[in-house]
Order: sequence, then structure tokens, then C-alpha cells
Amino acid sequence: MEIYKDLSSPASQQFEKLLNSQLSKNKIEEGKIIEGKITKITDKYVFLFIPGLKSEPVIDINEMKMIGMQDKVVEGATVPVLLERIEDKNGDVVVSAQKAQKIKGWQSLVKAHENGELIDCKYLQKTKGGMIVEHVQSKSLCFLPGSQISDSPLKNVDHLIGEVHKFALVKMDMVRGNSVVSRRQVITNSKKGDKKKIISQFKVGDIIEKARVKGYSSFGVFFEVDTPEGSLDVLTHLQEISYSRINHPDEVFSIGQTQKLKVISIDTEKLQIGCSIKQLSPDPFEHISNYETGKPYDVKVVKITDYGCFCELEPGLSTLLHSSEISWTKKNISPKKLFKVGDTIQCVITEIDKDKRRVAISHRLTNENPYTTLENKYPVGSDIDGVVTSANEYALYVKLEDFDIDGFLHSNDLSYSGKPEDELKKHKKGDKLKVRVLEIKKEEQKVRVGLKQLEKDPFDFFRGKKVNDIITVQVISSDSKGLLVKPEGCDLEFLIKKSQIAVSSADARPSRFVGGERIDSAISEINFDKRKVNLSIKLLEELQNKEAVDKFSSPLSGKNLPFSSLSEKLDDKKKKETE
Repeated sequence: MEIYKDLSSPASQQFEKLLNSQLSKNKIEEGKIIEGKITKITDKYVFLFIPGLKSEPVIDINEMKMIGMQDKVVEGATVPVLLERIEDKNGDVVVSAQKAQKIKGWQSLVKAHENGELIDCKYLQKTKGGMIVEHVQSKSLCFLPGSQISDSPLKNVDHLIGEVHKFALVKMDMVRGNSVVSRRQVITNSKKGDKKKIISQFKVGDIIEKARVKGYSSFGVFFEVDTPEGSLDVLTHLQEISYSRINHPDEVFSIGQTQKLKVISIDTEKLQIGCSIKQLSPDPFEHISNYETGKPYDVKVVKITDYGCFCELEPGLSTLLHSSEISWTKKNISPKKLFKVGDTIQCVITEIDKDKRRVAISHRLTNENPYTTLENKYPVGSDIDGVVTSANEYALYVKLEDFDIDGFLHSNDLSYSGKPEDELKKHKKGDKLKVRVLEIKKEEQKVRVGLKQLEKDPFDFFRGKKVNDIITVQVISSDSKGLLVKPEGCDLEFLIKKSQIAVSSADARPSRFVGGERIDSAISEINFDKRKVNLSIKLLEELQNKEAVDKFSSPLSGKNLPFSSLSEKLDDKKKKETE
């Protein structure tokens, strides 16, 4: 092989120039889009020529069909492709026309987004949260959120499938390669010019004679107003519907209903008009000076809720009758059980707040407070007849005579001697009882009564007695804890603890007693406020022993014992030695 070392010859320089010019035309780099010329077409493949590559790349004919370029597959035509590999493991060049189209399409979308241009897209299919649309020019897929399909809610979007519309690019995710489009923005912008022209015809204070209810929400009603230039949607806020209280527009309106409106606000930037219905009539609160607090008035029930009734003093002048102001005695009563819409009832005005435009009323104040009547007729300490109406695990409730009041009778106030839980079981609903009034709280609407207070208090047995006094008791029973005893002449029972049966621990055995024995016992503790008494046989023995010692012992006792005087003699001897 001949090697040319002389590169200065004209032939060498011409060849070098030709080679450099050819390489400069095509910079071969992986990951770039380059143009390839179709040189050959078979049933399955398309062969391309790309200068600078050592072999001809091949594209599957189905790939061209997938991207809609089957019509451009002719010899001599150029096709943009993405150079993925200059040489794979088999030594072939790998290119993709589909990926090149996607990249170029994304680049065109980015450019349209930067320039604020609209793009043509075709509706392909419904998906969760919206629809998928295809960019007509690049075949790129974009997401259309459900809220951006139209400027008004659509129940069905099937009729849009296959249609081509203009869309606005609202978001581009460069990292994930996702794009979001909006049809609503295009529709809104196209209507803005017309809407601005329509709104310019109105001014604050104008009266719209006929507006049709288009829809409503929790905050107001949307009306549609027809004008020569087109229709316009206006909003009437919930607070502007009526001077009376309204919880939801569907209480007053129905779709398609016509209504007269007054324009109260115009926003030229947001292109919105606010209207009012209540301002078409005089404010009924201006008549509030005709009413006074503390006086009864007839009111009409217009709405009933769980917490009270909305009533009208006059048409448009509404007020709330709270459930707590319905009755003196019925707590947490449901207004629906007493009243119905349309009823006329008498109530007393308790408050008029002109600043807050609020009026408070009370139905119970039209009647005398039954607790005051009860206190006047049956003051504390009086006896009154009653009927048991209900009971729970610790008390009875007793309806007092003809008063609509239930007195509270605690189980501890049923009996002085019996156990509270046992005494409760002795009474049932409907039993008639005479009880004593123990306490009346008018502010809290409570009355406490007692049954045992009608009997003589067995604790009076201990009146005049004190600690260390001796009483006679009868043993009722015994167990490991001690003796259950009952003082003679008293209906109360007491427990003498095992440790208090005897001084000697050997004698402090409850089993020594079988029941029925009469024994003496000393009072070791007594408290009249707490109604508490403790008895002790041990204390009695100690008192008796002390009394015996004090009574029968002598001052000389013990002198005859050995060494009884030894200490005295030692003291005398010591004294003499010191002298």
C-alpha cells in the first residue's frame, strides 16, 4: 500500500478541503435530531441516508404510520429522526422518527407557552379528573382538567370526543414532560370583550325587571339576565335575599323562577355584578322603635330548627326564639313537638340590639316562673305530694302536685336506716309519695326533696351523749370483720371492729358471739355533722379497769414488796457521804 507523505501537493490540499467541508455539514452526535433522506422503501422498512454515518439507518414502516407520516414515505423525501446510537452491539445505527416528532412537538409546545399562543388539540378520551387531548401538529398528548373543559359545568362530555378546538397552555412540567391545557380560559377570554360591553350598560342602583334563576349554592343565587348584546350572570348573596333569616336559597327559589333585582355593586376588573332583592323594599328594622323590651307581642313562626324557632314580629322583621326560652321546666325540648310553621304565639322581647340588628324573645316569660310559685306556696321545710316519674341508679324524680316540676330525690334521702340501693328498688314509676322540700334553686331551676325527713331521725338517740358514754347494744351478727350491733331503743346498726371487741387479743374473736347477745359498749367517737358513731367494747374494759384501779388501790400499795424501799435508802446513804 502506498502512503502519501506529501500533504502540500494541490491534490492533497483539494482532498482535505473537500473532506472538511463535508464533515462540517453534519455534526454527528447521539441524542440530536438530524435530517435523513429516504433512499429505499420496502414492505417493512424505510432506508435513510445520513451523511457522516458509516451505514444507512433503517426505520420500521409501522413507526411512520403510527406518527401519521405514511404519506411522506417516498424516495427522495427527508425525514427528521433522533439519532439514538451511532453504533449498537450489532454495529447498526439506531434512529427513531417517533421520538424525533415528540421532541419537536414538545419544543413547539414550550415555544407556544412562552409566547402565550393558542394550540389546536383534539379530544381523545375521558380520564380520571378530566380528559386527554392530542396536539394536532405534534401529536403530543396533553391533560385537560375537568374544571377547564368549559366555562359552565358539563354533565356529559362524550360529544366532544374527536372534536378539534383551540386551547391555552396553562402549565408545562419541564422535568416530567407533561403539559396542562384549558378550554375554559379560551372561552372566557372570548367572552370577556362582550361581557365588558354588557356590564358597561349597568350602574349601581339600576333595577333589573326580569332575571331568571340559573343556579344557587350555600352562599347565594345566580341569576341570568338577558340583554340585547347577550346574556349576563349576576350574583345575589344569601344576606341580600331577604331581611328575614334564610339558611339556603332553595328555601325561597327554584330553578327557572324569575325575580326583580337591584344592582348594588359592579366590579369592572372581575367583570362581576352584585344584586340585591331585599333592598327593593323598605328595611323593616326601621320599625323596631315600635317595640319595647319586657312587653309581650304576638309573633308568627316561619321556620323551626333543632335549636329554636325563627319568628316574625312583622313581615321581614325576624327574630329567634331559642329552645332554652320556650319553657321554664322542659329542658332540651324539641321545638317541633310544640309548634309548627304558621303558628302565632305570644313572646316577650328580652333584648333589642340595633347595632347587630338582633331581637331576642322569650316564650316562657309570658307565664309565671313555676319555681317562684312553688317557693311561695311550699317554702323549704314544707311537705308536698308527688308522683314518681322516673328513676336512675342513684335518685328518683318526683312530679310535685300540679306543678310542671320534677323534684330530685336522692337515694340517701329515702331512709335513715336502709341501704340507699335497696331503698331505690322499693319505688317504681307511678308511686305516690309525700316528700319534704329541702332546697329550691330558682336560677338553676332545681328542686331537691327528701322522704326520710318526714320520719323521726333515729340519730336523735345520741343527742346528749358523748365519748366514753356506755350504751347497751344487741348483737345482730358476726363475721371476720367484727360485730354488727344495734343499740337498744335505736333503729340504726353499727359495726364494732374486731380490734375493738376486747383488750386481750385472745378474747377479740367475733366467733365468740352467735347473735342475740346483749352487751355493753362505750362510745369511742361521735360526730353529729357527719352522722357518725363508733362503738368499742375494748374501750369499755379500759374504762372499767381504770375505774377499779382508781377506786380500790392504796397509797401504801407495794411497800411490802422486796427492795421496794431500796432506792430511797441508797439516796439517803449517798446524801450522808457527801455531807
